[in-house]
Amino acid sequence: MISVSRLLCGAKYYGDSLRYKHDAGCQRNGTTAGHGPVVVWNTTRTCNLRCLHCYSSSDDRIYDNELTTAEAKNFIDDLAAFNVPVILFSGGEPLLRHDFFALAGYARSKNIRCTLSTNGTLITPEVAAQIKDIGVSYVGISLDGIGDNNDRFRGRKGAFDAALSGIRACRAIGQRVGLRFTINRHNIDQLPDIFKLIEDEDIPRVCFYHLVYSGRGSKMINEDVSHTQTRRAMDLIMERTQDYHRRGLNKEILTVDNHADGIYIYLALQKADPARGERVRQLLTANGGNRSGIAIGAVDWFGNVYPDQFTRQHVLGNIREKSFADIWQNSSHPVLQGLKDRKPLLKERCADCRWLDMCNGNFRTRAEAVYGDFWAPDPACYLTDEEIGLAVRT
Repeated sequence: MISVSRLLCGAKYYGDSLRYKHDAGCQRNGTTAGHGPVVVWNTTRTCNLRCLHCYSSSDDRIYDNELTTAEAKNFIDDLAAFNVPVILFSGGEPLLRHDFFALAGYARSKNIRCTLSTNGTLITPEVAAQIKDIGVSYVGISLDGIGDNNDRFRGRKGAFDAALSGIRACRAIGQRVGLRFTINRHNIDQLPDIFKLIEDEDIPRVCFYHLVYSGRGSKMINEDVSHTQTRRAMDLIMERTQDYHRRGLNKEILTVDNHADGIYIYLALQKADPARGERVRQLLTANGGNRSGIAIGAVDWFGNVYPDQFTRQHVLGNIREKSFADIWQNSSHPVLQGLKDRKPLLKERCADCRWLDMCNGNFRTRAEAVYGDFWAPDPACYLTDEEIGLAVRT
């Protein structure tokens, strides 16, 4: 994640302690010796929606052989022993899992911070109260447009209104909640409307995701935005973030899944505010860029372990056979070990980029989806050759 609010305005939020950590004993990418990664746990594949970009290709049906409650609790025990700081409960739709509240409560009893990624359509006032009571620290609710545009993208009429009701239910009782929005050609023109929505509804946080070509999202490669459109979107996100800050509105604005964003912000600040730009350079270097296989991992409903929730073509192991800690520390898996020290493996633009210490090669799954090579350049990098230093060297 790139905290636009932190980089542009100096605003500090809870997640910054993981993104920009540089205390004694802390390594690059926010990892700390003796600690496991943030874990995205896709607790079920079942979902009541059918989103066009769903990386887990979820659907409204029951899937056999998902982890039992006992297996899930054993898994949580393993994560606690491995000092995993955060579990992000995801899906499918995690609220459709019958034991969600029991599992989240159990994780909290093990002192693991719990967050929830949901489509929000099932969050009634009663459900919101349960979420708050068990100690879920944050609820991220996905919207990918306004009104009918969201409903078309998410495969169900009324999904927008239901998700907005879920956000309002959380806000009404003081449950920390935010909005998640995946930028693509179908909704990029609604970015101003999303900013209006978060102001009108007093939503304190929004994450703008870049499209990753995984699951059903792998069919949307030709529906991603162009580099020019991405730059325009970033210009708008930066302008609105600074506008909120000037007006004293406490809104945390982040972008996700494209580390070119941080460098784009840095390059803009180099011209407008060099002192601030230097501080941003330090923060981005401390962060270290993409964390897949380093400070973030994923586990699915069957117990399969992945470098992140989108890189499902590379299975690292299964928690029914080995502990998550043993799988994560396996020094013989080529993809996992490659991700932990990827610079010698990266190719072409990524290998020669002057900002590699800040980006770490960006998102490998997009590269493999487009070029068939896991270590090829990320096609979603919108920085020019001149900006990354190639034009200077040739």
